[in-house]
Amino acid sequence: MSSIAVKDVEVTNSLIWFRNDLRINDHPGINSALSISGKVIGFYCFNSSMFKMTNLGFPKIDKFRAKFLLETIENLKEDLKKINVTLIIKIGDPVEELTKIISQQKIKNIFFQKEWTQEEVDEEDQLKSKCNDKNFKSFYSQFLYDPDDLDINNISNVFTNFRKHCEKKLKVKDLVESPKKLLDDNLLNDDYLIPSLSDLGLEDFEMDSRSAFKFKGGCNAAKERLDFYLWQSKKINFYKQTRNGLIGQDYSSKFSSWLSNGSISAREIFWEIKDYEKNILKNQSTYWLIFELIWRDFFKYISMKYGNKIFKIGGILEKDYQWSTDIKIFNKWVNGLTNEPFVNANMLELKYTGWMSNRGRQNVASYLAKELNLDWRWGARYFESQLIDYDVHSNYGNWMYVSGVGNDPRDRKFNIKFQAERYDPSNKFQNMWLQTRVF
Repeated sequence: MSSIAVKDVEVTNSLIWFRNDLRINDHPGINSALSISGKVIGFYCFNSSMFKMTNLGFPKIDKFRAKFLLETIENLKEDLKKINVTLIIKIGDPVEELTKIISQQKIKNIFFQKEWTQEEVDEEDQLKSKCNDKNFKSFYSQFLYDPDDLDINNISNVFTNFRKHCEKKLKVKDLVESPKKLLDDNLLNDDYLIPSLSDLGLEDFEMDSRSAFKFKGGCNAAKERLDFYLWQSKKINFYKQTRNGLIGQDYSSKFSSWLSNGSISAREIFWEIKDYEKNILKNQSTYWLIFELIWRDFFKYISMKYGNKIFKIGGILEKDYQWSTDIKIFNKWVNGLTNEPFVNANMLELKYTGWMSNRGRQNVASYLAKELNLDWRWGARYFESQLIDYDVHSNYGNWMYVSGVGNDPRDRKFNIKFQAERYDPSNKFQNMWLQTRVF
């Protein structure tokens, strides 16, 4: 195992600004802060703007994502307390709240996960302009393959080329060693409470009994799922055969939700699979889960390479297609009221649970973009609001791919009826969800 030290930074009070890196294990920022600081505190802010209604009729983060996030922060708070680090929790504007805490706690060093999409970059720039006498240190900690090992500008737009290059030329780095416990006096006297859904302006709920995702947020739940999916049940042995399933918890790993907010790192999952392959079994299915982790990296690198183009209607290909903005048709798609039962069933699953299978996502996205010809970004924004495992890079990367403005060299269109017959031949999935439809 290797640890990361920061040189040439004054030994004084430090703050770890948590974003989508909500864990203490394999976290270079925490180890770096602990190695040079007299005092260390953590900080997380629920950005209030994310929970406000948008012009499409839903917030950027709705109740399913929000509850999973709340559970994650609760777990993070507990884990930080075990190493005597206080997590300060706020609701509001992250830059304003951070600026206050930095002043109050006499913070000199700010450690954080490096992001590159526009909203996150703007936050960083605003904070740095308000606190220009502070030391800022950022880390790329959400990748499988380290960005320092790749030439971003020369990354292939074709996934297969990207994958083969990574597998042949690069190595996945070791995990950062677990953080050491600080002295008791590092803890602040104040205990910061976890907000409720109502504090965020959202309604509480009980999870639908039919949901394929009944897991809690947080690092503990992520590790429990990893242990179950590999070592206890050995479900990973059959992943390649079951991954296109629609019903139940175990047709896929479900790791994406914890990966999306950084409750667990891609590298930790990778090395656990490698350990499993060494000690239990190595087959196509164990490889295929690593294959999916590489897909995740691919879309992160595509968004890094192309910047704001991933949010533009023409995508990274700058296609000049004509798109509809008919809100009535869009709302029919949202509420499962289209002419395609398979699309409707998947959309109702999303509406009532915050989850949808990979097979479902491809079909409903293709239907919105290629059949309804609606602005594909509306679909991406709805997924952002609802999906528990929303990740900006994978979400927009996949939507571009399916909509013909991204990385699919063949610009495929899904035959929805054929897909339904192949993956739901007895209509079991459709019957499960279509009974909830309200006309």
